[in-house]
Formats: sequence, structure tokens, C-alpha cells
Amino acid sequence: MSDLDTQRLQTLHQLFDAFNRHDGAAVMAAMTDDIVFDAAAGPEACGRRIAGTADVRAAFETTFATFPDVSWECTRHTVFGDRGISEWIFRATTKDGGRIEAEGVDLFGFRGDKICTKSAFRKERPVLPATGASA
Repeated sequence: MSDLDTQRLQTLHQLFDAFNRHDGAAVMAAMTDDIVFDAAAGPEACGRRIAGTADVRAAFETTFATFPDVSWECTRHTVFGDRGISEWIFRATTKDGGRIEAEGVDLFGFRGDKICTKSAFRKERPVLPATGASA
């Protein structure tokens, strides 16, 4: 693995550590100023395209606020040239106590050791009953 691939792999580890700390500044430190994020859901074929540091950070911080316990359990990071893939399990609790748990993957583009594109894909799954609720 090249030194740059090693740096890029480390960037992915740092990114998901920051996501799981709900640290918007550290998330954005892994990304270029012209970051383009394609969210998993939205009205466009790509989901919802969000561009630029301020708007991308706002989108992530909205997720942190909406789901105070949100986490991404990474099961694998892979880097090959200027592309990367992270596989994860998304977990969160809705405001009414329902639980979300779904596998997903992010496809990344790199410029240098920073992420310049992020495209998220997540399994569509019904919200699970609240813990302790009868099914």
C-alpha cells in the first residue's frame, strides 16, 4: 500500500471516529472545501446533492441533532487509488423511541489525503419498535 493510500485509509478512520463523536468540525477537517455529498435519500437520482463545507456540515449536524444516539459501526474501509469505500451499520433512535438499524456503504473520492466526494447508500428498512415495546 502506498503512503498516500495509507493516509487516505487513516482519513476514513478519523472521519468515522468524528461521526461517532458527533464532532462536525472534525468531520469537515477530513474533507476538501468544495466537498460534494450525495445523501442516501432525496428527490434526485443521486439522492440529495449537498455541496460546500457549510451546507455539508449543516446536513451532518442535523443528523446528529435528529438522532442524538446515532452511530456508524464500520465493518470495513478500503482504499484504492483516489477512491475509497466504507461499509457500516447505521444505528439510531427516533424521537418516538423507534430504532433504526441498517447496513450501508459510502463511496468516496479523494484529492490528496482529503475527501472531495461522498456518496451514501443505505438499506431501506422499516423502523423497529422501541426497546421494550411489544412487536
